[in-house]
Order: sequence, then C-alpha cells, then structure tokens
Amino acid sequence: MITKKVAIQNQVGLHARPATFFIQKANEFKASILIAKDERKVNAKSLLGVLSLGITRGTEIELVADGPDEEAALEALIELVSKDLED
Repeated sequence: MITKKVAIQNQVGLHARPATFFIQKANEFKASILIAKDERKVNAKSLLGVLSLGITRGTEIELVADGPDEEAALEALIELVSKDLED
C-alpha cells in the first residue's frame, strides 16, 4: 500500500467532466484506489464518491493505492490532476 498527497490544479477541481476523466484513468488499474479529503475516504473509481468530496482547485487530497499496479496507478493519477483536465 502506498500513499501520496497532491494538490488539484484543474480550474474547476474534480467536478463532472474532470472527475469522469479521473475515474476512467483509475479504472485502468487493478489496484484498489481511495481518495482522502479531510476525514473522508472514497473509492476513486466511483463517480458519486469523487463528486461527494467537493474537490476544488488547490485542494490537497491524499491518494491511497493497494494492489499489484499501485505505483503505476498513483503516478498516472497524480500526473492527471497536476494538469488542466479540460484540455
């Protein structure tokens, strides 16, 4: 299991369309992936879960991955949220 913190750089945070891109990327991996914000943790492969966190630009989240491809999963997701997902 690995954990990494990252700040969201996308203009609108992880809402609707950007969240969909994030979830699609998360679903490419076998690892179990969670997003933690404040005291809450949700499945990173669940649109409702991700949207329920209300993640806006500049919000620091913690990504937790556990599984055979956990490192690759976190690298890909961190790269994704470090750029503008509207492009």
